[in-house]
Amino acid sequence: MLKSYYENGKIEAGCDEAGRGCLAGPVFAAAVILPANFKNEMLNDSKKLSEKKRYLLRDIIIKDALAWSVQQIDNHKIDEINILNASILAMHKAVDLLKIEPNLLLIDGNRFKPYKNIEHVCIIKGDGKYSAIAAASILAKTFRDDYMVNLSCEFPIYEWQQNKGYPTDTHIKKIMAHGLSIYHRRSFQPKALQLSLNF
Repeated sequence: MLKSYYENGKIEAGCDEAGRGCLAGPVFAAAVILPANFKNEMLNDSKKLSEKKRYLLRDIIIKDALAWSVQQIDNHKIDEINILNASILAMHKAVDLLKIEPNLLLIDGNRFKPYKNIEHVCIIKGDGKYSAIAAASILAKTFRDDYMVNLSCEFPIYEWQQNKGYPTDTHIKKIMAHGLSIYHRRSFQPKALQLSLNF
């Protein structure tokens, strides 16, 4: 069972991102404040859940959360400021749009930049340890998946409805054959592509 809170008595927002390791599309981040008594046995790191459970939990999180927000940073901004800074910026934007201001941010991973005067703690593999971070991981993942499925209608050749922009063998082969789309990240490509494509 995941932990309900990091520090008792504080308004905690769990923060996580999705799409950091992708070749195409934006990076998404979510921030979630859960009720202190929130419990759900299915809740876990989004990567450890089936797609069906992720979407089921998304509905529950949206319904029961005290506050939640999902934001994105597009591939052009990612190329401009790099994926780490873009991921952190997306988290900042998500926190900024919460209808309740937290006084502690639980960040999945080991890197973050302070936001306003809100205290934060970085937790490696936090999405498998704390409910609020797990909830954020599910929202970020499902909203980004939906975005990439819709984007695949514009560029079906890359099969984003299947790979969601991640560097699968098929995705890489499609890039090699057809080049990069306007949604691909120029700054983050496998070495084989860097050698073969004219950026």
